[in-house]
Amino acid sequence: MNCRNCKKPLTHSFVDLGLAPHSNAYLTHGDLRKPERYYPLKVCVCEHCWLVQTSEYSRSEDLFTADYAYFSSTSKTWVEHTAEYYRHVKHLMNLDSDSFVVEIGCNDGCLLKHFFQDNIPCLGIEPTLSTARAAEGLGLSVLQEFFSEKLGSTLEHTHGLADLIIANNVFAHVPDITDFTRGLKAALKPSGMVTLEFPHLMRLISEKQFDTVYHEHFSYLSLNVVNNIFSDSGLRIWNVEELFTHGGSLRIYASHIENNDSVLGSVSNLINKEHAFGLQDLNTYFKFQHDVEQIKDRFVGFLTSLKNDGKSVAAYGAAAKGNTLLNYAGITADLLPYVCDASSSKQGKYLPGSHIPILNPSVLSERLPDYIIILPWNIAAEIREQNQELSLSGTKFVTVLPELLIS
Repeated sequence: MNCRNCKKPLTHSFVDLGLAPHSNAYLTHGDLRKPERYYPLKVCVCEHCWLVQTSEYSRSEDLFTADYAYFSSTSKTWVEHTAEYYRHVKHLMNLDSDSFVVEIGCNDGCLLKHFFQDNIPCLGIEPTLSTARAAEGLGLSVLQEFFSEKLGSTLEHTHGLADLIIANNVFAHVPDITDFTRGLKAALKPSGMVTLEFPHLMRLISEKQFDTVYHEHFSYLSLNVVNNIFSDSGLRIWNVEELFTHGGSLRIYASHIENNDSVLGSVSNLINKEHAFGLQDLNTYFKFQHDVEQIKDRFVGFLTSLKNDGKSVAAYGAAAKGNTLLNYAGITADLLPYVCDASSSKQGKYLPGSHIPILNPSVLSERLPDYIIILPWNIAAEIREQNQELSLSGTKFVTVLPELLIS
């Protein structure tokens, strides 16, 4: 395979997690009697442009299906994050009824609704039918399409150029990252601004977040790489912020390169920090596989010891990252009988690969498990807060990455 950015051959492995089904391909009871598709889950690093990327991938249409089960509004932490972003960007850009905002990957409208409710003209772009319908239910206008350079070019004629284009946790999900970026430039007003949020590769490596590797994530991004991709497409990143979301993300601010906007020191400072960390040194990537294998072995040993000791255990959060962890570790219902999730779209289904049933969180207060494995560790504090009564009853909460912790 060639690099999806610079097109040069990919020869260096970053991490190989074997074969796995798509992490958001939740199963019905009837699906359990059918063959399940598995795909290579291997990530490579390009030694020429340093884009980290999956070496095998499926079509976007096979990943982001009509019954896509991830709804942004399920997480209280994310809901609060989107509201804070809205207040910040509205003030920064003085957005009003004469402005036009486009959100790519608007999901269920969790963020875009704030603009709509404030009478700021806006448009959502969302390829998954389930979430697009939820957004439309809020009164939002949504194009159910995948964003591309072609779509970006047509928006000027169908809706007008955007003052602000938002794409939070989308950039890593697109197979043709350069085409997507050219689409941003095509859809942006000459004086407009683009903001993107994406998980930071440096945090993934330093905190051993291998469970954020799954087929929906085609790319694993550093500021240096994104800065080069944007520059090649005629956009300039002039500011970057480090965020706590999703275990450590970046928010970039960009505009047309022709604008000659002043670039803040935050950009060069973080690029220098990435270089010092070793993101342009192959040895940094070669060490990661060993770290991942150690985490897997500790996790399997822990669950096995709980079973041998007669302890009851459950999991919380039927998240994609949890599916990566469970499938790589070979965990099934014999060691982890069930997982609870607050999203009604997942309840009554089964995790892909492991076939662990997904139940309503209400069963936890009935069964009072000795241990609960928090799979979406990035919102562990929120989950503990929601289940304080279980702690008072003696239940212990466990996170697995970057090290196994019991609280």
